[in-house]
Parts: sequence; C-alpha cells; structure tokens
Amino acid sequence: MKNKNGGKKTDVNAWREATIVEYSYLVKHIASRFAMRVPSTVFFDELVSAGSLGLIDAVDKFDPSKHVSLKTYAQYRIKGAILDELRSMDPYSRAMRKKIQEITKAVKVIEDRKGSQAIDHEISAEMGISLEAYHDMLTNIHGATVLRLDEFIKTKKNDTHSRTSFQDGVKGHENPAGSFDREELKFILSETIKTLSKKEQMVVSLYYFDELTLKEIGEVLSLTESRICQIHTSILIKLKARLGDYFN
Repeated sequence: MKNKNGGKKTDVNAWREATIVEYSYLVKHIASRFAMRVPSTVFFDELVSAGSLGLIDAVDKFDPSKHVSLKTYAQYRIKGAILDELRSMDPYSRAMRKKIQEITKAVKVIEDRKGSQAIDHEISAEMGISLEAYHDMLTNIHGATVLRLDEFIKTKKNDTHSRTSFQDGVKGHENPAGSFDREELKFILSETIKTLSKKEQMVVSLYYFDELTLKEIGEVLSLTESRICQIHTSILIKLKARLGDYFN
C-alpha cells in the first residue's frame, strides 16, 4: 500500500530538485556580472558557490502567495547571497579604511563650510595632497574590494544586510523578510543622489539601475574605465559623508 505522505514528500523533493536545476542558469549569469566588478583575487567559483546556496534558499522558502514569481525571488536571493559572501571576505586593510575615513572627513568639512558639493581639487587640497595623488587613492580604494553603496551606508538599526541595500531600497524589489521604512530610505537616498553632479548621477543610474559594468559606463560617457572607477569611488564616499547624519 502506498504511503500518501511519503508520496507527497517524494513529489516535493522531485519538484525541488527539478526547480533548482531549471534556474541554475541564473546563478552563473548573476555570478558572471559580479565577476566583471570584483577584484581578481575573488574567484568565479566562489561567486557561483554562494549564488547556488542563494538559489537553494529561494526554492526552499518560496511562497507563491507572497512573491511575484520564483524567478524574481531567486534572482533577489542569489544576488543577496553573493553580496553576503563578498562582505564576509572583508578585504579592506586598516590603512585602506583610514584613507576612506580621511576622504570622507575632508568632504564633510568642505561641504559644511561652503554649503555645496565638494569637488576633486578641493578635496585633495583639504587633504594636503596633489590632485593626481587623490585620484590614485580613489583607484587604489576601488581596486581593493567590491564597492557598492550598501557597503557605505547603514540603516538606523546599523544593518547593512542585502535586504536593506541601496539597490533594493530604490529599485523597490519585493522584500520577503519585511521592509525597513523603505519609502523613507528611498526618499532620503533619492534626495541625496540629487546633490551629485549630473555626471555622477549618470554613473549611479547606469551602474545601479541599468547594471552596466564600469567599463561599459566608460564607453557610454567616453571616459576610461579607470576614470569611471575613480568617479564611482568618489560618489560612494561623498554619499557616505552626506548620509552620515541621517544614518547615525
């Protein structure tokens, strides 16, 4: 006699395995996009491994009554899992963190003093270094690790988990874990981004909304990839300085 419960369990397991296989292509696709943005010290297999765990988690936790589609939810969980893995690597040295703090402090001092956005030559002058040295510093910071805006901001709960990231907050992905004042976060970030220059706003839009690589953004704006790296790093540090009061 066939066990009904056993039959149901077998059916669920079969669906689970088939679904993981069906959506496994998403893991490699998303990992490939990340691979173009991360330092060479991060191996592609590490991204795929983390993304695979995200996919499995998505399949196991998917609830069709709460989520728009399994594919959308899986993409969300895969990206989150890869980001969490990259964060856990914490490749920043103490010296690198000190450089970020120095630039952030200089930006805040300048902007508090003049009441408008700090520009590169003002920041380098405030730090007592040449403009070339400042640009080199931005390049080195960018090359040291994965730089994303949610790494540079924290919510009022001091939470930098992917579910409250900049990209999810502004793009409005469905958040299965609940939201953290998403509309307020969206408004504050949007208003702060408006304080950036037009070129900087374009970089934010192309990188975080259109998900272009820095090289692709350089082609769009007719700038070198190195210069886009510098602009991107500068954007993150400026936003860190401007969002500091709110998130603290």
